[in-house]
Amino acid sequence: MLKDFTPRLYQQTILGTAASKNTLVVLPTGLGKTALALLLAVQRLHHYPQSKILLLAPTKPLCEQHVDTFRKHLNLPSENITLFTGSVRPEKRAELWKTSQIIISTPQGLENDTINRRIRLEDVSLLVLDEAHHATGEYAYVWVAKQYEKNAKYSRILALTASPGSDLEKIKEVCQNLHIERVEVRTEKDPDVKPYIQHVEMNWIPVNFPIEFQKVQKILLDCKKSKLLEVQNKGYARSEDLGKSELLAIQAELHQRLSSGERDFDIMRSISLLAEALKIDHAIELIETQGIIPLHIYLSKLQQEALTTKVKAVQNLVLDPHFKMAFYQTQELVKQNIQHPKLIKLSELVTEQISHNKDAKIIIFTQFRDSAETIVQQLNITHIPNHIFVGQAKRNGLGFSQKEQKEILDHFRNGEFNVLIATSVAEEGLDIPKVDKVIFYEPVPSAIRSIQRRGRTGRLEQGEVTVLMTVKTRDEIYRWASHHKEKRMYRNLETLKKEFALFGKQNDQNATLKQYIPSETVVAVLADHREKNNRVVKELIDLGLSVKTAQLNSADYVISGTVGVELKKVPDFVASIIDGRLLDQARELKQNFTKAVIIIEGEEDLYSVRNIHPNAVRGMIASLALDFHIPIISSKNPQDTAALLAVMAKREQDKSRDFTLHDRKPKSMQEQMEFIVSSLPSIGSINAAKLLEHFGSLKNIVNASKEELTTVEGIGGKTAERLLQLFEEKYPKK
Repeated sequence: MLKDFTPRLYQQTILGTAASKNTLVVLPTGLGKTALALLLAVQRLHHYPQSKILLLAPTKPLCEQHVDTFRKHLNLPSENITLFTGSVRPEKRAELWKTSQIIISTPQGLENDTINRRIRLEDVSLLVLDEAHHATGEYAYVWVAKQYEKNAKYSRILALTASPGSDLEKIKEVCQNLHIERVEVRTEKDPDVKPYIQHVEMNWIPVNFPIEFQKVQKILLDCKKSKLLEVQNKGYARSEDLGKSELLAIQAELHQRLSSGERDFDIMRSISLLAEALKIDHAIELIETQGIIPLHIYLSKLQQEALTTKVKAVQNLVLDPHFKMAFYQTQELVKQNIQHPKLIKLSELVTEQISHNKDAKIIIFTQFRDSAETIVQQLNITHIPNHIFVGQAKRNGLGFSQKEQKEILDHFRNGEFNVLIATSVAEEGLDIPKVDKVIFYEPVPSAIRSIQRRGRTGRLEQGEVTVLMTVKTRDEIYRWASHHKEKRMYRNLETLKKEFALFGKQNDQNATLKQYIPSETVVAVLADHREKNNRVVKELIDLGLSVKTAQLNSADYVISGTVGVELKKVPDFVASIIDGRLLDQARELKQNFTKAVIIIEGEEDLYSVRNIHPNAVRGMIASLALDFHIPIISSKNPQDTAALLAVMAKREQDKSRDFTLHDRKPKSMQEQMEFIVSSLPSIGSINAAKLLEHFGSLKNIVNASKEELTTVEGIGGKTAERLLQLFEEKYPKK
């Protein structure tokens, strides 16, 4: 089935493992991870010719590259190798699934197709997960892999990455989430890989930090320390000299204490001070690693934001004397046009490379868009053809769709310009065969990102990587952080490989638990399409329910023809009281469903998540219960919510049950009339009273026209049509 492809020895060795066990493959960029997917796909199709191969990759451009590779090297009709993305209609994807043998998809769309049963994972004999280090937390890979292992007839998983990270627990999490049984690691030093490694020259170029910048840096450091000193005096920080990760950790801890009901002014003040310190820390990073223009843009944005925002941290910060001094000094330096030495050195490096080779391809990586735009302006002065490459999010009018990204990369591959100036969007999965030089505008403290950046060169020919580093700034810290993390990553992988029996394929802790819904029983839940990314939907499927998503006018979940459920997390419940949404949603629920329920999810204190008087919350709860007759149920988390919905759905859909909506038979004539009308579709007790008051008798209600019914407040056109259909329907003879 293979064509124009000869596997390398190490690929064949790894294939021997991957053919029999779910395998995580860690292989340096450019050494043919996709080739392993090809080889294993051929092997699986040979054994299971009627099965399908499913490959997932994080982005559409990366998926398109895989489609091209598979079509190039497999003897299959091109229409049998299909690309699934969000631009393909769900109905069309369902049709294509039936006729395709190899499907390459982004994970989010595939996850939605799995939820709605448009595809059958049972038919897949190989699931390939590219850039597998993403498989942590709530990323779509995790749930898709779980469903695949549970449902596939002939399951096999191949996970591919160049860098799973330096944290052993994270690597173990990836392995557990993807049901990995073996780990295959190759580094540039391994003997079976060495013959295929292209030499990559690594250069670290230090640049001096200008005295003018040091003055601004000193002012910003004093500003940050003043904030943290106050937090320290309140007892929530161990020092006034803390890094970003420590600041975020303290802030998260204090937020947790607030959400648990601890209303303390010092905590709230400390959270605000920490927010100020984080903003200043970002400003320090900009002056140290990027230059004066990105810093000026950032400080100006804060000034503008302070005019309209209600966030105290921003308002207080721009009034701080240190901030004002730093902003003034920055404006002066912009007027003097003093550039960061990195920018000057970068221009020299690019000019030198192009002078030696006018067709040279260079990728410049930078952390920030503002810096990328500054670099573009600098290179334009030298008349070197270049193009910026950023993500889809529009900022200041700049952002590229996936189609535009692909076009830019095609132009770069074809040599239409020499230099690609890219943010992190280009770190992962770019297949550009010949890049002569990669330049880091700044070191990055992440092993994964550093490896991904370096991997853009030295794929087919030798390459060069140059890292610009400002002396005596965080650039030096980031350089060594990345270096040590990378070494730790390989040590951890070797440990994991040797001792995999201890952390290998783990049985899902729920695998031995009986599903709440017996397999022979079909219990269905209809979820609003906006809930498809909610963990609750996935938990419902895991419990054995049949879940469909659709656009619902009211309610987040429909568990029977008469029961609608609105789900709100604690902060959203309180927010909906403040902005008035909750009452409107309650009215819609009662108009559309005989029985309505509101579930409040979360363990935060309902009375302290926002600055709202507790009696306002109590008043709303009382109104929902007494005026609307809507019960309010609390749940701890998505698992708890799903379990509750499952119980409710099973109870409502159990045909053997015989129960009545009313807890007692009505006694008075008025109660009997209300009883009869309230049992009509989509009516309920409130609308029953309104109908009787308007028409005066049951007979008049039954004889009313659609137009007459809709004159009653709360009775819409659809409800009127349902009533008329019921009144005119003939009772079938038994």
